[in-house]
Amino acid sequence: MVTISLMGQLQTVDGERDLACEVPSPMSVRQVIQRQGIQLRHLLQLIREKKVLVTVNKKIASEDSLVQNGDAIRLVGH
Repeated sequence: MVTISLMGQLQTVDGERDLACEVPSPMSVRQVIQRQGIQLRHLLQLIREKKVLVTVNKKIASEDSLVQNGDAIRLVGH
């Protein structure tokens, strides 16, 4: 299970800030976000525009960083 926390002004389309999803094998942060569907789709553009800081397990990361079960992704709007 990978947890995704949205910080700052960020939230899902439904207003949620914390999500969890199963990851069958290591995959990129981008792929994990894409698997969440429409709820998080808008965040991919913000990440590309450098308007969102990505961390994995409290270390600065990018949309290409690999995550696996047990990892924690934080997306921080700035």
